[in-house]
Amino acid sequence: MSNDTKVFGMSANAGRWIFVFLGMVINMCLGAVYAYSVFKKPLEELFKISATQGNLPYMIFLAMFSLFIFLSGKFLDKFGPKIVMIVGGIVVGIGWILTYFATSITMVIITYGIIGGAGVGIVYGGPVSVATRWFPDKKGLAVGLSLLGFGASAFVTAPVAKTLIQSHGPLPAFGIMGVAFLIVTVILSMPMKFPPAGYKPKGWTPPATAGGGGKSITTGQMIKTSSFYGLWLCYILGATAGLMAIGISAAVGREVIGLDVGTAATLVMVFAIFNGIGRPIFGALTDKITPKWSAVLSFIIIFVASVMMLLASKGSVGLYAVAFCGFWLCLGGWLAIGPAATAGFFGLDGYAQKYGVVFSAYGLGAIIGGIISGSAKDAFGSYTMAFYPTAAMGILGIILAIILLKPPKNT
Repeated sequence: MSNDTKVFGMSANAGRWIFVFLGMVINMCLGAVYAYSVFKKPLEELFKISATQGNLPYMIFLAMFSLFIFLSGKFLDKFGPKIVMIVGGIVVGIGWILTYFATSITMVIITYGIIGGAGVGIVYGGPVSVATRWFPDKKGLAVGLSLLGFGASAFVTAPVAKTLIQSHGPLPAFGIMGVAFLIVTVILSMPMKFPPAGYKPKGWTPPATAGGGGKSITTGQMIKTSSFYGLWLCYILGATAGLMAIGISAAVGREVIGLDVGTAATLVMVFAIFNGIGRPIFGALTDKITPKWSAVLSFIIIFVASVMMLLASKGSVGLYAVAFCGFWLCLGGWLAIGPAATAGFFGLDGYAQKYGVVFSAYGLGAIIGGIISGSAKDAFGSYTMAFYPTAAMGILGIILAIILLKPPKNT
């Protein structure tokens, strides 16, 4: 492929960064799921339901998100990112908009959880696939920057949602935000495309082997390798610790540390920033020091953060803040390590479908994390006990990453 390829009227090496920016803004819309805690209490009061019932739309959303990334992967390869992302953006908008008409939490689960979550899963793979294909030389950094918007979304969308809920109520807030997400996502998806066949960045020479595997392998071949299971298991551990922390951040701040509601909410916004910057930081580290050692670093942080929370008590604001910044940072990190390692280990052919399989780890992490935190609170009366399992996950993750997280042998 000629290095004279133009992208947005610029040289490919410069113009390709526009795709990263577009992906970042689109992901800002998709990541509004991390602001669900703002809706949770108002929905519980509106429908007179329990806290467990109020959490169901969020859990179903994450499950559908994970499932539809896998299901939409083959369509990305077949039809290209623009069509798939536009369809997904419409589905996202419809899900949020229909929630305006909900008359029960069951309807919210269907409209927001199932429809909205499915739409996000359809769109999500697009910016990731575009970034990995335009940036074979900087996969981790490009994916991390594109996904920064998803992780940091709550910093922007939570205050917006809170304002809309106060002025209009929770259901109209869903509707208003849904219209905005539909418009933004559809418009910004229109320029998204894969590079021409044979494209490589100017001045970059591909490594002699494709991720150590000699060539790009199929999804079926991928799941037969120890490299896949190493990546998948490490991803589950990283996602479980991170998603558990996100789900209980404010509750731990109030119940364990003794913070008032306002301070806890403010700190959650700070944590969202770390979730966002975790993507480019760990993405760049994955490029520089390989997925194995960036994973090891994430698990060291998870272990240290867990120990800090086991030592925390009423008034330990510093320990709490630093520990949860670490948890949120590492969740963001795994959402960059995972896609970059998938591309580096198994190749770009059929990438979207391969990453869809790998990303099932995120869905499992959401379920396991919810079970751990809920069981800790129900059985022991305190969320503190949940940090014993996450400390163990940190140690287990270090061991698994060192042994298994490496490119597959030549096939």
